[in-house]
Amino acid sequence: MSDMIFDISPDKYQTLSESERFLLKYIYDHLTETSKMSIVNLSEKANVSTATIVRLMKKLGYNGYTSFKYSIHEKLSTPDDEPSELKDIDMEIKQAIFKNEHEVVKTIQMQSIGMIEDAIQKIQDADKIYVFARGFSEMIASEMTTKLQLLEKNCEMHNDPNIIRLKSKKLKQRELAIFISLSGETKELVEACKNLRINNISTITLTAKMDSSLASLSELFFLGYKDSHSYFPDYEVRSRLPLQVISRIILDAYVIRMT
Repeated sequence: MSDMIFDISPDKYQTLSESERFLLKYIYDHLTETSKMSIVNLSEKANVSTATIVRLMKKLGYNGYTSFKYSIHEKLSTPDDEPSELKDIDMEIKQAIFKNEHEVVKTIQMQSIGMIEDAIQKIQDADKIYVFARGFSEMIASEMTTKLQLLEKNCEMHNDPNIIRLKSKKLKQRELAIFISLSGETKELVEACKNLRINNISTITLTAKMDSSLASLSELFFLGYKDSHSYFPDYEVRSRLPLQVISRIILDAYVIRMT
């Protein structure tokens, strides 16, 4: 068993349950295969529950199975193992690539099938849909609006602060508002969501901040993973990639369910 892969003391090992010890030995014996397995595949191969896998990863000091998998893959790999298209890329550019990959993977892992089903039903039942967004989130809102229109939903998008405020006071029952905001704190969007909540109008928010005002005010909210590092630290131009991923998941799922 290689200490380069795991850092687990005898005392910590004693705290593991019998199933966790069995899983740990299985991983030791199949390191290369494990680095390429999904959590479901590992569960089936090792004959343990996914909950056992997650608990073990936490005890080993990892955030979850994905971060563990990346770690052992890096420790086991050699420069020759890199994809050919990445071999000649500067290390900092590689980190930028992996940062985006990490945001996508984490965002997907954070989604709930039940919430997606609820959103699909609300979109289907809505007589009209309003998509509200500001700044860089407007591009996602525009794409979402266009796709909903192509699916023959009555949908319009607004990005003007005054129009957003006015429209939010006029929505009717069986209409739906979708908010797209990375921070979840855009002033006019929060004000609009408050108006809609007072009038019992359904709302869905796509954001990257769990404890934001929009998340707490919305009937449904979808959370994306936002990396703490930004390549533009002096400007509020952080990547909306997590919100883009969520919007695509919701719309793709809607098409699947409705066709």
